[in-house]
Amino acid sequence: MFNPFRRFADPFGVPDARPPANTPPERKAARPLLAPHLPRSSGAPSQDYATLCRDGFARNPIAHRCVRLIAESAASVPLRSSDAQLSRLLSRGLPGRSATEMLESFYGYLQLGGNAFFEAVLSGDEPIALIAHRPDTMKMGADAKGKATGWTQEVGGRTRRFPRDTATGRCALFHMRLFNPANDCHGLSPLSAAAQAVDLHNRGAVWAKALLENSARPSGALVHDPASGERLTDEQFERLKSELETNFSGPRAAGRPLVLEGGLDWKTISMSPTDMDFIQLRREAAREIALAFGVPPMLLGLPGDNTYANYREANQAFWRQTIIPLVSKTASGMQGWLSGFFGEGASLVPDLDAVPALAEERAVLWKRLSDARFIREDEARVLAGLEVKI
Repeated sequence: MFNPFRRFADPFGVPDARPPANTPPERKAARPLLAPHLPRSSGAPSQDYATLCRDGFARNPIAHRCVRLIAESAASVPLRSSDAQLSRLLSRGLPGRSATEMLESFYGYLQLGGNAFFEAVLSGDEPIALIAHRPDTMKMGADAKGKATGWTQEVGGRTRRFPRDTATGRCALFHMRLFNPANDCHGLSPLSAAAQAVDLHNRGAVWAKALLENSARPSGALVHDPASGERLTDEQFERLKSELETNFSGPRAAGRPLVLEGGLDWKTISMSPTDMDFIQLRREAAREIALAFGVPPMLLGLPGDNTYANYREANQAFWRQTIIPLVSKTASGMQGWLSGFFGEGASLVPDLDAVPALAEERAVLWKRLSDARFIREDEARVLAGLEVKI
């Protein structure tokens, strides 16, 4: 059966139906010509860090906002310690960068690459500052048994090594990773899990832009009438194709009349935005991206989400289910790492009382504790997460 679309690849990556090389050429009595459209998809998106950053963070507004929202929210939670030196370390930034920016970089790298690194700048044996490093510059070293021996950083042709002290376990580099069932040493990024949705969202935007540039008409066909007794030669076909691409595509050519001759007739192949359903398709892709990062779609302005009664409940769920577990995990890991420098007695906990988004929950808890007549003041302070007065 003759396929009028055999000359052009499908925009969604479905292989075209062109005949094998040894098939005799078909007659050209009714040769079609489709208007230019989006080229074939290159396949599944790459999962390497550079590609995730470029196509996921830099070119996708949903993933970009998710990463920034998580990084900025988590960095706004203060980390408190009973050790004065450790407190100074956490509040001290590098020249030209604050401690909050340092934490934002750490959490951002974690969301983009699934791994994040802190380097302790040492003055003798005492850390005096922390530096967040990109995960794609780090490579783990291991012994014959697969046990980690340290890390190697390669940047701009320079190599730095961060060995692990086998006796004390102390290392100037702190590594935090997200759960990865396929790798015991490297984490899995939420952006990597949402890569297909990101690719779909990005390509939907490109396709919609291409439709607008072609007068919002996906394509049409020039059909030759066999009754005219004439056939298009290969040279005529290529010339007609070139004229259509040059003179009748793009926003400047919208509405320009097409003069046909020689038994040619224009047949519109209409695919309305409703038929293509790009709007709903992109919304579902955006929701999948938000789901991978643990961000309620309502916080991103995505319509159609009635899971939460209002924005305030969605914001509280975001903090309780995404930010607080992330910050608590970071504080616990850094406490174990820094205890090698400051001793086992150095504690590190997130100060949730300083989070404005949890102020309402905190006020409700305090009221319940103050109204409870069956507990003492010291018990109420423990339940509220406060220090007990001695």
